[in-house]
Amino acid sequence: MAVRIPLRLFDSRPWPEQEPTWRAAKPALIEASLKRALARPSGNWFVIGASREVTADKPFGRTVSGREVVVWRGADGELLAGPGACPHLGAPLCEGAVHRGEVVCRWHGLALNGRRFGSWSPYPAHDDGVLAWVRLDEVGGEEPLPEPVLPVRPPSGSVEAVATVVGRCEPEDVVANRLDPWHGAWFHPYSFANLSVLETPTEEDDTFLVEVVFRLAGRVGVPVVAAFTCPEPRTIVMHIVEGEGKGSVVETHATPLAPGPDGAARTAVVEATIAHSSRRGFAVARSTAPALRPLMRWAAKRLWRDDMAYAERRYALRATGHLPG
Repeated sequence: MAVRIPLRLFDSRPWPEQEPTWRAAKPALIEASLKRALARPSGNWFVIGASREVTADKPFGRTVSGREVVVWRGADGELLAGPGACPHLGAPLCEGAVHRGEVVCRWHGLALNGRRFGSWSPYPAHDDGVLAWVRLDEVGGEEPLPEPVLPVRPPSGSVEAVATVVGRCEPEDVVANRLDPWHGAWFHPYSFANLSVLETPTEEDDTFLVEVVFRLAGRVGVPVVAAFTCPEPRTIVMHIVEGEGKGSVVETHATPLAPGPDGAARTAVVEATIAHSSRRGFAVARSTAPALRPLMRWAAKRLWRDDMAYAERRYALRATGHLPG
């Protein structure tokens, strides 16, 4: 049987001679899609980080919308979470240790096992196998859900990597960036070519469908069709629906942090790339996953170097009331 090679030679115009996309990238269309996304329920769940970042011997901390949160592994490996300040004298629990499933404060040795202790009360936590989540009802202010709203993911046997980037913006600015697929080949010419938006969102089907070539080197690339959707207000997901890697997913999650020293908002973009392929050779990729993950994280952070500038610029324009559209 002949083996189909997924790589293709493609032709593209020089960057300044590309077909302009500004006419199609209507601000009103992007804002309407964003408004619908922000209205969806999240159940008060926030992404803390990658599941792999929360180990059995060390707590992991993050500030979510100004609240210190600590997560750790219980004795059975279960994800546990609670306020990040020790209820004794306020020490940062994320700087302590985990011993026999308890988080131990490094100031005076107070050990917490995930059950209420005085004024300290645990938070609901969820580990979906790729990402660690915490539910903060007082922050979200919505009707709580028992689990996060998760997108459809590829079957087991995939290779996942999670990258985190922090920027001076709010979650809606991150989501708005992804709801503008027209900027892809203009803003990221090192990664994308020949981008065409095939379908735009409607009230009935809130999906962007995009045809694009992922550049590898020179004129060699991989053509795919990708669908972009927002399952909840702080998440936007890209599914590969046609082409190499069909079924693969890139989940972009935006978690609000504490304001920076300048008083401006800070947001962590936690992006999970979950690669999948039905090709026999993908088994080799799975076997080399530890070596692939750093490359996958590097690729995600390279894109977010530019996309964060986009999100930060949008935030700055909103703050001054000068956002067009």
